[in-house]
Amino acid sequence: MLLHYIDLSWRSFKRTPMVSVLMVLAIAIGIGVTMTSLSVYYMMAKDPIPSKSGQLFHVQLQTMDEGNTYWSKDNMPLQLTYQDAMYLLDANLPYKRTAMYKSGFSVHLDNDQVKPFKEATRMASKDIFHMFNLEFIYGGAWTQQQQDDIAPVVVISKRINDKLFNGENSVGKHLYLDDMRLQVVGIIEDWNTPVKYYDTNNGSFKPAEGIFMPITIGAANEIFTWGNTNGWKNEDANTFSDLLVSESLWLQFWVELNNGQEKSDFEQLLMNYMIQQQSLGRFNREKLSFNLFNVTEFMAYRGVVKEDNKIMVTLSFMFLAVCVANILSLLLAKFLRRAPEVGVRRALGASKWQVFYQHLVEVSLLGVFGGLLGIVVAQLGLWGVRVSNSTYHEIANMDLNMLLTAPAIAIVACIIAGLYPAWLVCRTTPAVYLKTQ
Repeated sequence: MLLHYIDLSWRSFKRTPMVSVLMVLAIAIGIGVTMTSLSVYYMMAKDPIPSKSGQLFHVQLQTMDEGNTYWSKDNMPLQLTYQDAMYLLDANLPYKRTAMYKSGFSVHLDNDQVKPFKEATRMASKDIFHMFNLEFIYGGAWTQQQQDDIAPVVVISKRINDKLFNGENSVGKHLYLDDMRLQVVGIIEDWNTPVKYYDTNNGSFKPAEGIFMPITIGAANEIFTWGNTNGWKNEDANTFSDLLVSESLWLQFWVELNNGQEKSDFEQLLMNYMIQQQSLGRFNREKLSFNLFNVTEFMAYRGVVKEDNKIMVTLSFMFLAVCVANILSLLLAKFLRRAPEVGVRRALGASKWQVFYQHLVEVSLLGVFGGLLGIVVAQLGLWGVRVSNSTYHEIANMDLNMLLTAPAIAIVACIIAGLYPAWLVCRTTPAVYLKTQ
């Protein structure tokens, strides 16, 4: 019966091609606009690491003295000082953890075969690869011994390996970052995370770094951050050594805690550390505090999804509602025009529900066509977003969920538009039209 109704729907489309095309275009434009904004919102809000988002925690310490203010919502610094980050990194703890910051270099091979290029670099500790599920193609992470010994080693992404070594296994080969010569110990798959959740201070939607170095090299070679450095007190920080012992905030710290007990123990460690530092003259506050947010909590705390994005989604659905209203009026005219035909069908034994079901199948098929064309319109819209705003380059895309959502929304929208016209025409009284024949 369903196939018969689909055949009738197709015949109906061919009888009124102009009206059918107008309705398909209307729903396609509405779906295209809606899916453009909804896809961007979805990619912003989706869990970037679902397998571990509840186990990775971002650490914030209230290091400022009483009376000082910070521009976060709860007056809590978003980053750590070098001395606090290195204490937590070097402490004898059973948890995987990483202190890190963003830097960058001119990358080259010290020859004329590869043109030098600028590349952002992530200074971090060895656990970053395991914690954030970074997959190795060749080699592996540097060892704790290499990190402690400040060994000149580096891990690069597939993208960088393709640029420098034509995609070959480059483990054991050397590259240059400015004038530093480093040995490649591992190549990872490109870190294609839609949201740079691990460092929201330096652009939540910018591409992830392609080069990773032991954080200990940073202090030894006076490698400054390319990210934000925040200060809250006047200090004489004229040299890099001064920066390391200052109250300047410029490092991020993440820890992997697998259960509630580990989280509770780590929270107690943080409080004990702050009490100890307070006795040394730091953290001059009446009440010590810290934040320990998992990935999704931290994204919500940082407001990764802006209010503007939510408003755009709302407006796009309102635009879709206008398209549905126009389709409703076209369907009403089209279906009522077929009332004599429906009257004859009713006289021959078709029930109201059969007539109603037939017309819903027709509007559903209309939704399928409009949804598929709407995906094309949405892809054009997302391309425009990427071209006009490079910040959204990683998130202005449709994944499989959004590709399936587009026709689903289109079908639902068309069914909503067709409910009243279908109900009206199925109530046709056969006798009225039989008398006219």
